[in-house]
Amino acid sequence: MNVLLFIFTIIVSFIAVRIGAIAFQLTGLEWSLAKFQSLSCFSGTGFTTKEAELITGNPQRRRIASVLMVFGNAGLVTLVATFANTLRPSALMPHFTIPFIHLVFPTRLLPWINLIIVLTSIYIIYKISTHAKITKRITDFLKRRIIKKELVKPVSFEELLVATGGYGVSNIEVTDKSPVVDKTLVETELRVNDITVLVIERGREIIPNPRKDTKIMLGDRLVCFGKLDNIRGHLHLVAA
Repeated sequence: MNVLLFIFTIIVSFIAVRIGAIAFQLTGLEWSLAKFQSLSCFSGTGFTTKEAELITGNPQRRRIASVLMVFGNAGLVTLVATFANTLRPSALMPHFTIPFIHLVFPTRLLPWINLIIVLTSIYIIYKISTHAKITKRITDFLKRRIIKKELVKPVSFEELLVATGGYGVSNIEVTDKSPVVDKTLVETELRVNDITVLVIERGREIIPNPRKDTKIMLGDRLVCFGKLDNIRGHLHLVAA
């Protein structure tokens, strides 16, 4: 029973980390960073100061991180307890009712048998979790469920880089609700608020270092640099 509980806890932990990564991605984090942050929150390790700003500076991400930390602590305690119990001679085999099983597997070998089962299970789960096609199907399924249940509100911007002092780069999609749509850069007053538009992506066209009289159009993607709090505040409707 302890072996089964240990395996079940590992599977649930993998799913929880994957759900956390999807949730972080839906809030605008790049996928590889979202996976790392989810694993960091769940395990309680791996945080860096710059990357932590992406989590602490966003209320939705803070909630996701809090849930992951709670489940991570509970999962760690369960894993340690069940793993320790699997090494006890009575942990697995005595519960079976197969006749003469004690003649096939002496009691002193039962902990080693349990350990082999655990290690084999971990290896199988690892291979499955690193299989590209399988993980993509799992990720797509979980993402559809999260969006359908409205557990996380997706955003249409992506924070790509965090520099010192809270500055960073954001990739922002211009929607019909955006406060900058159909305005020139000078009319948006972004520069006044310490926000610099580095690149405008318009379909396949790339406009680097756009002029101040460049007009922002619906569907554009703006690569902006500035203080992330200012970008969130002045371009909040972009992400709605």
